[in-house]
Amino acid sequence: MNHKLQRRHFLKGLGGSALFLPHLDAMASTNATKSIDSAVPKRMVCIGNNFGFVPQLFFPEKTGTQYDLPDLLKPLQDHKSALTIFSHLDHGPSNGQGGHSGIHAYLSGILSKNSKGFKERNISVDQKAAELNPAKTRFSSLQFSSSESKNNKLSWSNAGVALPSITNLNQIFDLLFQKSSPANKRNAKHQLDSQTSILDLVKSDADRLTKQVGKSDREKLDRYFSSIRSVEKQLEQTRLWIDHPKPTVDYQLPKEAANLNFSKRVPLYYDLIALALQTDSTRVITFGTGDIGSDGGGLGVTRGYHQLTHHGKVPGYIAELSIIESFLVKKFAGFLETLSSIEEPNGKTLLDNTITLFGSGMGNASSHSNKRLPLILAGGGFRHGSHISFENQNQRPPASNLFVSMLQQFGMETDRFGQSTGTLSGLESAQ
Repeated sequence: MNHKLQRRHFLKGLGGSALFLPHLDAMASTNATKSIDSAVPKRMVCIGNNFGFVPQLFFPEKTGTQYDLPDLLKPLQDHKSALTIFSHLDHGPSNGQGGHSGIHAYLSGILSKNSKGFKERNISVDQKAAELNPAKTRFSSLQFSSSESKNNKLSWSNAGVALPSITNLNQIFDLLFQKSSPANKRNAKHQLDSQTSILDLVKSDADRLTKQVGKSDREKLDRYFSSIRSVEKQLEQTRLWIDHPKPTVDYQLPKEAANLNFSKRVPLYYDLIALALQTDSTRVITFGTGDIGSDGGGLGVTRGYHQLTHHGKVPGYIAELSIIESFLVKKFAGFLETLSSIEEPNGKTLLDNTITLFGSGMGNASSHSNKRLPLILAGGGFRHGSHISFENQNQRPPASNLFVSMLQQFGMETDRFGQSTGTLSGLESAQ
């Protein structure tokens, strides 16, 4: 894209550093401004907490538009009209059990062990969204996490394979914005050629093996082939973008970013997510928050996060746990503030154009329940401002119905996702 103006103006981000301004009309070429509204893409960000939220602190008492935010969610007050809170939504009896080992179904609605027989296995909603026009951006999707966790795996491919998350802030920044020298580009192209050749050999061997095994093994090989095809697509996309310069931003991570505690790192992840969306480096991002570390994450708590989640209704435990949960909500509110302060060429904000899900695959960590998931949807062009409860419905819809609504709003022509039964009633587009 040929820019008429340089993008040299900045906004303050959550971490206190400057954020890159979005694309403006004056920066665009004549052809780029012919259809501004249709040219502004939808984005999707899914944020998942490993340990859920205390139900009695999270869910409002009243439903509809005249509800009051509980103390835990008070930081979201300024964005109440731009978000919807859902209660009594989960993935049903067959996929709503498993405690910590069931958290990975948060964005798919299907436990990995139950995924056999599904055409797309337990694909997560972010990866389904990433299938829409993947080559439009440098990265079809990105996966970030504040800490390593074997349970909090948010993103799953259509082959039922968990996608790894990047935890290192410096690595994320370099991936998005670090410039490559001509020599590095040549080396990268050589590596791509080598990886492609290896894949060709693997496929050839697997094709021969398929003819020699039984049905059960052929199904395993089919899943393996699906993984290979995913890798091929990634290599193809990398090759397509390797000669395109990465965007320039006037943003620097603190030199000690990798060694910062949890409370200081989380805002920086949100800064980088906002930058990735603004620069159109990707349109689909997941961000997982998990263990705060042995030092209490700089939040002043005296017990381990996991220990606190199994509070057994002990007031002291709940009090410390609420400190952690309040921090997570405050930083999410700050992220919404950042997105809402950024204007886009269609006269809307980045928040208006970003479907933002905040929640967890854990409903109540104290009882190891994956029922009644804590879910908040913000932005993205929906009609917000309500607390929608499905408590009194004879047959509660699965949370996957929410994912169908999200995918449709994202621009996909689909009426099914996983074990959905349609779109989610009560959630409508603002347009």
